[in-house]
Amino acid sequence: MAGDHVEQSGTVKAAKDIAFGGIAGMLSKVFEHPFDLTKVRLQAQVLESTARFNGPMDCLYKTWKYEGFRGLYRGLPAPVVGATLENASLFVSYRESQNVIRHLKGKDARYQLPLGELMIAAGAAGLITSFILTPIELVKCKMQVQQLVAQPLPVPASVLATSAAATAAIGGIPPSVPHNTPTLKPPGPIAVLVSVIRTAGIRGLWLGQTGTLIRETGGGAAWFGTKEYVATLLVRKRLREEGLSTDSWSVRSHMQNLKMWESAASGACAGGMFNFVMFPADTVKSAMQTEEELRPGNGRANGGAKPTFFGTFREMYSKGGIRGLYAGCGITVARSIPSSAIIFLTFDGLTKYFA
Repeated sequence: MAGDHVEQSGTVKAAKDIAFGGIAGMLSKVFEHPFDLTKVRLQAQVLESTARFNGPMDCLYKTWKYEGFRGLYRGLPAPVVGATLENASLFVSYRESQNVIRHLKGKDARYQLPLGELMIAAGAAGLITSFILTPIELVKCKMQVQQLVAQPLPVPASVLATSAAATAAIGGIPPSVPHNTPTLKPPGPIAVLVSVIRTAGIRGLWLGQTGTLIRETGGGAAWFGTKEYVATLLVRKRLREEGLSTDSWSVRSHMQNLKMWESAASGACAGGMFNFVMFPADTVKSAMQTEEELRPGNGRANGGAKPTFFGTFREMYSKGGIRGLYAGCGITVARSIPSSAIIFLTFDGLTKYFA
């Protein structure tokens, strides 16, 4: 009976991780999507001959001006599903990876892993999650750049007086495109998904998997590791101020009962670290996943070989250098700080409330 109880308890914990992680991911994605869209569009233009946007604020402004509020949330369903699955997978995989490490060390569930081993567990969680995330991000990235190659909203004739004025008005799209006809509605997520499978097969859904794997494995270690480290510092500071013991056991026991601001602050630091450390891998992945839409003369779209991670990396580095690999990093780190704070605040809060 005791064994059954432990198994049921583990199952319940896993179910809570999935549910709470999914809710946290969904809430954060609704908040951050316009900034994520901006990041993808800036990353995607690194290999283009002419940049459509001068920076994140210019991208946000032009998206709002020519595509409206709905344009800022273009492709939202895919990342909402992705964030729900991503965070559910991350949190449950993180817990189970810790259990595997404990088992290999011959320790029971009460044993608190040191930070290094927690980061190994987090990296393993990120690796597992990358395989779930790549197809969803592929659909999201394709949808986020579709409007750049579709016809924009009608532009007044006075604006089209000269080629230079026309190009500036439509964010860098050549003026030879007829702009006085109705805007075509880009396909939705299901249509994009079906199109990828039809043209590249099931394996085509994992285009950019290397970039996602690198980003999620290293990023997962940085994300959970930073959160654990900063939360430990905050808890130790609180215990010291309250005149309580600050030994490792006391700190770890209080980590299960973080105050709201401690969850938010440590989560915010984790979000910034995750995105900054692994950003080049994400940039290359986004360029690969949007090549068919933005550079149809290259790769598979022209009957050639499909893009590779390291080939795309070398091309992007030769054209844009380190700056190109970090295109859109500023706005991504800025939005990831409150977004990650929301995730951990929600997850820790739900975990504590339904403990």
